[in-house]
Amino acid sequence: MIRFISKPRRSGAADAVRADARPRGAVKLLLSLALAGALATGIAACGGSSEEATGASGGGGSIDLLAYSTPEEAYTDDLEPGFNSTPDGEGVEFSNSFGSSGDQSRAVEAGQPADVVHFSLEPDMTRLVDAGMVSEDWSQNQYDGIVEDSVVVFVTRPGNPKSIQSWDDLLNDDVEVLTPNPFTSGGARWNLMAAYGNQVLTEGRSPEEGLQYLSDLLGNVPVQDESARDSLGTFLGGQGDVLLAYENEAIAAQDAGEDIEYTVPDSTILIETPIAVTEDADPAAQSFVDYLYTDEAQQAWADDGYRPVVKSVFEKNKDKFPTPADLFTIADLGGWDKVSTEFFDPENGSVAEIEQNLGVATE
Repeated sequence: MIRFISKPRRSGAADAVRADARPRGAVKLLLSLALAGALATGIAACGGSSEEATGASGGGGSIDLLAYSTPEEAYTDDLEPGFNSTPDGEGVEFSNSFGSSGDQSRAVEAGQPADVVHFSLEPDMTRLVDAGMVSEDWSQNQYDGIVEDSVVVFVTRPGNPKSIQSWDDLLNDDVEVLTPNPFTSGGARWNLMAAYGNQVLTEGRSPEEGLQYLSDLLGNVPVQDESARDSLGTFLGGQGDVLLAYENEAIAAQDAGEDIEYTVPDSTILIETPIAVTEDADPAAQSFVDYLYTDEAQQAWADDGYRPVVKSVFEKNKDKFPTPADLFTIADLGGWDKVSTEFFDPENGSVAEIEQNLGVATE
């Protein structure tokens, strides 16, 4: 496994060097986490909040962006201003909503205006395809409709006092694990499939043993928040010994000055997040999505802790994003169609049964 210790706060000349990197995102993250989690859950997660991002007025079009919770700072601090500085983006205005992936997808299905949708899970996109709101060929580009990647990591306290290095360490009796509710959070589903995949793909255990591991793991989770961002806030607030999280969330927390460490386990899953324009989108929406695959935008993703999907940009940043020894994908587990039905069907899924036995809501 690969451990990344917390970074000390920089001062003086070092602050000046960092001034162009991500100060606004770091401050915004600290402020958002300081607010009560109810604000993010009650407003943003339901898709009901929108905020205007920087953009010149001048008839360049407008884009309603709905996305899962974690890339908020990447969009508002880097990607949207970057697009506004291009000829295609000049004068384009943004209205943004960020929240748990499933809630965002359902909000669009129910009528929430959206030109660009960026989810943490493919099934949340499939819902809108089935509703006729996103084209069936949304994934027909060289990146299969995926705009950035990440991996599941272990976030721990300074010095890693519980010595959490492997998936088996998460089952120790004295370890409190934090992960969101998989029936509201895409990040939680990635976390659980990383855990299950480690058992059956890497360790060679049976599917039944993999499910028993998930049951034991969730039994060590004292609270399941609605989104990955909320779960991070709970951990930074002092609860839990280890947080299962997106690698980019751990990097963002460190860059914001939070005193944490994170470990990239030897066995983990590649997180692939889909993006698309809606059928009735403003013409500027497709230009914006095209921009997100440019070298400039892919470097911005990398600077914000996300793994670029453009190979040449990833290669320039590979020292920041080491490849785990046993990195697997959701396709190795049968793909999201199979996984969603077998594990996360609210009535008959195996994870739903585990959660219901623990008294956790699955709807």
